[in-house]
Amino acid sequence: MRRIFAVFCFVAFTLPLAAQPPATPPAKPKAAAPQAQPAPPQVVKDLPVRKVALYKNGVGYFEHAGTVQGNQRVAIDFTSPQLNDVLQSLTVLDEGGGRIGGVNYNSTTPLAEQLKSLSLGMTEDPSSTELFQALRGQRVEVAGAPGGVITGRLMSIESRTEKVPGSDTDTTIDKFYLTLVASSGAVRVVELTPALSVRPLDANLQGQLDRYLELLSTTHANGLRHLTLDAIGQGQRELRVSYISEVPVWKSTYRIVFPRTPNGSAIVQGWAVVDNTVGADWDSVQLSLVAGAPQSFIQPLSQPLYTRRPEIPIATSEEITPQTHEAADEGDKSEMLNNQLTAPTRIPHTIQMVEAKQAPPPAAFGVAGIEGPERRGTGSGSGYGAGSGGNVGGGIFRPSNAIQEGDVSTSAFDDFFEYALTQPVTIHKNESAMVPILQQELPAEHVTLWSEKEGKPLRAVWLENKSKLTLDSGSFSIFESGEFAGEGLLDPIHPGEKRLLSYATDQAVRVKVADRDIRRTLHHVQIREGSVVETTMNIASVTYSATNSADLDRDVLIEHSRANNGWMLDGDLKAAETTPNLYRFKLPMAAHSTATLEVRERGPATTRVTLNANRNQTGYLLDLVKRAPDALDKLKPVIDAETALADLDRRIAESKKTEESAAADEARDRDNLTALKGNEAAKRFVEELNRAEDQLQAAQKQTAELEQLKKAAVEKLNELIAGISFDWDVKAEK
Repeated sequence: MRRIFAVFCFVAFTLPLAAQPPATPPAKPKAAAPQAQPAPPQVVKDLPVRKVALYKNGVGYFEHAGTVQGNQRVAIDFTSPQLNDVLQSLTVLDEGGGRIGGVNYNSTTPLAEQLKSLSLGMTEDPSSTELFQALRGQRVEVAGAPGGVITGRLMSIESRTEKVPGSDTDTTIDKFYLTLVASSGAVRVVELTPALSVRPLDANLQGQLDRYLELLSTTHANGLRHLTLDAIGQGQRELRVSYISEVPVWKSTYRIVFPRTPNGSAIVQGWAVVDNTVGADWDSVQLSLVAGAPQSFIQPLSQPLYTRRPEIPIATSEEITPQTHEAADEGDKSEMLNNQLTAPTRIPHTIQMVEAKQAPPPAAFGVAGIEGPERRGTGSGSGYGAGSGGNVGGGIFRPSNAIQEGDVSTSAFDDFFEYALTQPVTIHKNESAMVPILQQELPAEHVTLWSEKEGKPLRAVWLENKSKLTLDSGSFSIFESGEFAGEGLLDPIHPGEKRLLSYATDQAVRVKVADRDIRRTLHHVQIREGSVVETTMNIASVTYSATNSADLDRDVLIEHSRANNGWMLDGDLKAAETTPNLYRFKLPMAAHSTATLEVRERGPATTRVTLNANRNQTGYLLDLVKRAPDALDKLKPVIDAETALADLDRRIAESKKTEESAAADEARDRDNLTALKGNEAAKRFVEELNRAEDQLQAAQKQTAELEQLKKAAVEKLNELIAGISFDWDVKAEK
């Protein structure tokens, strides 16, 4: 087994940070220039939440509202994960004719950019090896090594794989060693053990390490982000600020309570579970719950963005090296001399300069400043928005008083529906609440639901939504005779819809398929281009048998698969409910009784058969003629041709068998003749060999002739098949 020896990260690395002086001495403050008397600080006003709308896709719409007077600064607190959504959707309306001078918030530089200011060169998630690599060349003091304290410069850190001492197997372990060079020039290699400590002696380096650890710690801070708006105007005005933010998904849950005396209805109570994990309290807010999922996404707008700029190398000239040149021919010397007197001097070797292509200037990058004569600075923050929800509401559940009619209104828009609570709701930050959305008596019927696909009968409630509200998807619990009876899940139920809600297994009812039958009646035959299309009218029946062993009567609801390609119920049987893929039949059953239900369906079916001369389909054609007698005249030539072709196949098979027998006789006679060569008895085998060869040639000739006849028969049959044109309807015969 191979074990990795961890290098103790920062534990084995002792840094007396508190005792070290700062990396650079603080600069002396300059003498302040005379300034005018500062204005009194402006009061920053909080803008409370007044409206909250929560959606099923995990976003919420928030609206803050309040009054401002004159030039007013307004502050709103957010969590860091909220800030990206806020910057993407923030809308500010000053309804008194004012305007918004600016919006500021505390920001921070990304950790990767801040680490670039340090000379250590370590990443956000360093290993111990990376730490010691950053200290290479630095003066360090090593304590705990054999021989006492060692002082010198750290040269390297390396790992070695060694066998575990005393181990019978090939178990190895990784050990790490530091190489130090002392002031005297001596080189020491020290094993890095838990007892070993390394301390840098450079105060500036310790300051760098201290700053590095401080930056790492700030990334774990998840404080509030303070957004400040400057409302500029005159007099008292109404200011509204709205935005969307990532929030936990609100959940629906229902209670269905049946009275002790059955009356065909039940009290349905609906609750919404809401979590407030944002940075502000919801005090007396107008709460709306929307069952819908509008498209939404996150962009990291709250994080400073740095673009990548191209790096252009500096252009340099090509170096010249000594060269030799070829001499001219003797006959060309006079011409060369004349050229030298009349033409400019020629350089035999051209020096090419390396020209760097200048890249186009990069696009503007960074965050644009706010234009205007005055720009307010942004404060430094302890964290930066990550664009995703984090906190989970860990508060209490507050059940409200029973709601009354009119406490919740509903409205539909687009593909969504909304629960709007008319009474204000208070949910403090990091708390959760159960908000009532429905309490009404609705028609509800107990049934036992069975389908062949599931197999087990289920107790179910047939609930009809006669309220004005759409019941959102969620969980539900059933209470019968004051006791818990089961629970389940429901899909959205719109007003006027009826839905089956199963909640338990019915162990007193058994249902099975007792019989299946199908009858087919030919209605139409069409033959075109060698293809036979039969249309039949089928009547399929399934008989279900049910047994009720309970002491109470049951209404058993049997689900039967529905065919949609022209099929319909046959006879007077009617389904209690029809879905796109199912029929539901109600079968009333008395206590301790057995009952049956026959479901018959009628529908068309189409069968296609392709006639082919290479397949013997005489049997199919004879059966088709029995069912459609008018097809005899069209199909008789084909049947006769197929019969003749079958006879040829039989004769060819017999001829090939004769051919194989003659070939075997010929081979045997040839072997005997070879064995008796030079003997008087060999003459008899010569005669037999000749007869065998004659029989073989005759058989081969007959097979070839039959093959030619078959080829002609196949061509004739294909012509007959292609020439058939027949259309017959059984209704025309009546």
